[in-house]
Amino acid sequence: MSETNVLTKKERVVVYVDGFNLYFGMLDAGLDYCKWLDLILLSNNLLQSNQMLVEVKYFTSRVSNNPEKQKRQNTYIEALEAIGVNVFFGNYQSDKIECKRCKNVWPKFNEKMTDVNIATQILIDAYQDKYDMAMLISGDSDLVPPMRAVHEIFKNKRVFAAFPPKRHNQSVSLVAKGSMTIGRKKLVKSQFQSEVIKKDGYTLIKPKDWT
Repeated sequence: MSETNVLTKKERVVVYVDGFNLYFGMLDAGLDYCKWLDLILLSNNLLQSNQMLVEVKYFTSRVSNNPEKQKRQNTYIEALEAIGVNVFFGNYQSDKIECKRCKNVWPKFNEKMTDVNIATQILIDAYQDKYDMAMLISGDSDLVPPMRAVHEIFKNKRVFAAFPPKRHNQSVSLVAKGSMTIGRKKLVKSQFQSEVIKKDGYTLIKPKDWT
């Protein structure tokens, strides 16, 4: 390879987005108005000039027992798919919580399998040499083992942590080869237009509750 090619070669980046971690991080930070988030645009806004975006993978679970939330989530997922984001689904499970004093029982919903799905994809993509840098948008400490595995097995690759608002995690930061927290300005600058047109011509409209 010539010296010129070496100097101009860009670091290939695949972005892995923990959907629930990002969503609730934004809510905790009072950034409800940033939900209509274009993840391709956000990823590019987080990259440096010497990096190039290869792919964005979004990990989530379909919500249940709330038709309005389901409708908003479906609209958002379709918008992501329309711009080329690959979506991976876990499970949204209902557990029961019982009050020991009053004996009342109410459901608690938990999102399952996202961390396993992210770990699997990060390792598969490393083996297939799809990236030089994996950008992980999450603050979930369950992802420390796969991050460590990438660094131990693939010496020329690294996992970078981009923490959602209010989701900084010290254990993740210590293992990551580089980290940052996504700020409000980046989120505001990375919004979809109010309408997103799918490949079949159907128009997706930003949910009214997300304004």
